[in-house]
Amino acid sequence: MWALSFISEADFCSHVEATIKNYGNKLESFNLKKFNKNIVDPVKLIFDKTVYGFTWEEIMKNEIFRQRDKSNNNDIGYFHQRIFQYIQNCEVPINGWDVVFKKDSGIIVADGDKASKIFVEMKNKHNTMNAASSGKTYIKMQSQLLEDDDCACLLVEAIAKKSQNITWVVSVDGQQKKT
Repeated sequence: MWALSFISEADFCSHVEATIKNYGNKLESFNLKKFNKNIVDPVKLIFDKTVYGFTWEEIMKNEIFRQRDKSNNNDIGYFHQRIFQYIQNCEVPINGWDVVFKKDSGIIVADGDKASKIFVEMKNKHNTMNAASSGKTYIKMQSQLLEDDDCACLLVEAIAKKSQNITWVVSVDGQQKKT
């Protein structure tokens, strides 16, 4: 029996297949132009070569693997984000917020207030935020709240149930913020 009530089995299978296809696209050959589309730290590569005794060919293979793995981690984040499109009243915009939930009759938020829109920024354990992205997210939420007083903004941490239980702390300008 299918245990997810918000999505059909066919839609879920299509959703998984699209993610697998994205993974497969990473297996395309890397040429120099594609390799250089990502920021590569040449100093790190020199240290890797010197410390680990790798050949330049091994260094490049490792860097290509790193780039593919980073892209695949992003695809998993999109997998989590895009599944919300199947939930009633949810929208997954192409740009901006990860998920927007709208309900004209209102949604009771944590402090007991009511809002007709919830703007969600999602992060997962493998896509944690550094100080710069924490600050950017905080400002994005603050701006949205100032622009629209009938909304709430949420930062959602998505982790696997069996994942490591490591506390995630967001810092903005050296100050820890509750998540």
